[in-house]
Amino acid sequence: MSLTTDPNDPRLTRGVDDKPVPQNDTYLVLSDEERAKGFVRPVRQSYVHTKCGVETKMSLAIAETYARNPKFYGATYCVACCMHLPVSEFVWSGTNEAVGS
Repeated sequence: MSLTTDPNDPRLTRGVDDKPVPQNDTYLVLSDEERAKGFVRPVRQSYVHTKCGVETKMSLAIAETYARNPKFYGATYCVACCMHLPVSEFVWSGTNEAVGS
């Protein structure tokens, strides 16, 4: 998996999946400079899909992007369901706090 800060990168795939798929090859993140400005939420590297109960872990850059801008992503990946699903279906591991809130 690779990361990009370019929202026009042709490798990006966005949205919610309607069937199981592998994780994307490339994910969009905020730049190092933007993430260095600080976080409005704690940096958390794992979340749980409330429908299947399985935890998914993410890279630090993606976790920092969530922490800097909780509304940056509209969907996130579940490793058990093998789908990108609405962030509203996930909570941060060990909490009842919704991802993206």
